[in-house]
Amino acid sequence: MNAVADLLCLLACLTAVTCDRVYVHPFNLFSFNKSTCEELESLVQEGKKTFVPVSIESQTTPAYEDDLNDKDKLESPSLSGRGRQKLSHMKNLVYVLGVRLYSVLQKAQQGQNVLLSPTSLYGSLVAFYLGASNQTAANLQDLLGFVPPSGDPDCTSKVDGHKVISSLRTIESLVKSRDEELLFSKMLYLFSAPGIPLSQLFVQDLLPSADALFARAVDFTNPSEAAKQINTFVEAKSEGHSKCLLTDVDPSADLLFAADVRLAVNVKQASRLKEPQEFWVDSNKKILVPMLSVTGTFKYQTDASGTFSVVEVPISKTVLLVLLQPINGSVLEHMESELSLQFSVWLQQLSPREIKLTLPELTIQGSSDLQELLADMELPALLGKGADLSKISDANLTVGKVINKAFFKLTGDDSHQPEAPAAQKEDVAYLDVTVNKPFLLAVFEEKSRAMLFLGRVTNPLHGV
Repeated sequence: MNAVADLLCLLACLTAVTCDRVYVHPFNLFSFNKSTCEELESLVQEGKKTFVPVSIESQTTPAYEDDLNDKDKLESPSLSGRGRQKLSHMKNLVYVLGVRLYSVLQKAQQGQNVLLSPTSLYGSLVAFYLGASNQTAANLQDLLGFVPPSGDPDCTSKVDGHKVISSLRTIESLVKSRDEELLFSKMLYLFSAPGIPLSQLFVQDLLPSADALFARAVDFTNPSEAAKQINTFVEAKSEGHSKCLLTDVDPSADLLFAADVRLAVNVKQASRLKEPQEFWVDSNKKILVPMLSVTGTFKYQTDASGTFSVVEVPISKTVLLVLLQPINGSVLEHMESELSLQFSVWLQQLSPREIKLTLPELTIQGSSDLQELLADMELPALLGKGADLSKISDANLTVGKVINKAFFKLTGDDSHQPEAPAAQKEDVAYLDVTVNKPFLLAVFEEKSRAMLFLGRVTNPLHGV
């Protein structure tokens, strides 16, 4: 873990944006300063205030949820010099951990569609960092990629989780800031066993993490009934958009955490082809799927050996879509094996081309349990029974599932018709790029270049 953190720290140092020519170590952008450390003592008593969530079966909205979901308390994105520095470093941290988690998930789900949200997964780990103490907090800080410049184990060697959440929320706010056409939302859920007190300060600290946050009590000792109640509750709060959050629960758990992030984009300049087109799910099987067509100047590149292509397409004012497809007989598995080492390099090598792009219309979702991912990364104890989560509750918590659900939808405008050849630019040779076999996709916020989604599409019809 330390080797990865050291490498990430070096990468961040090399790529961090400087402000007024004054270098600030990336760690110091997010760490506690001395004055803040002195104030922390005064928060100890406040952190002891607790509340017991109402039952999930309650038909009335508890007062604490009204207070939590007060939108007036959310801050506007900061794009000051230091704010831009933070975003530059944050997108590197999100990228490295996101690709690392993807490499674990794609092996467990070979041959299937895969989708995860690096920003959401990173935010979930930050949430538990806010609730952790002592060695558990130190281990989570290492996993998040924050390596202090000095080895002194004092307060200033610790990351201020509030600053991290603020930067993550800035990224998500930028997605919605200039485009009313897309739909982007993030919701958090805390489900605790009956009678378990939760820290008021911890739950309030999570407020900037999402559009809405819900905390309810659930009897986990009847797993099937608990799962049914949670799924019904989440479906109702998401207005029917999110169904079947989970299939089972751990009857010995005291806490279950869930994050649900959704992005739907209608690409106005893209047209839906009248007839479904061929998509080869493997070398011997093809299916017919709805396809979109869009023409323009997009960034494009093929690798030196000619085994795959990369194209970057703006799909809204704030969101970029990157598609990676094997070509010339290459296979997707080869691309995935090089993803963690080469992806950032591939993106830097893109250059503008006039392109006619044909790609599948998409509705894809994925759900992952951070507990399982951590176990596959040989970190099963990080949020296990021995974890010190005393800032979440004064009870000795057993954390069950930590669900992260991601949903991405890409559609075109049925009223928009493809340009006739005569209407296209004169004397311009358009490169035809057709995505008609299993491919990888990544979705980025345009200004920060932070990775919102990362996934694999083996069958566009197996979305929901």
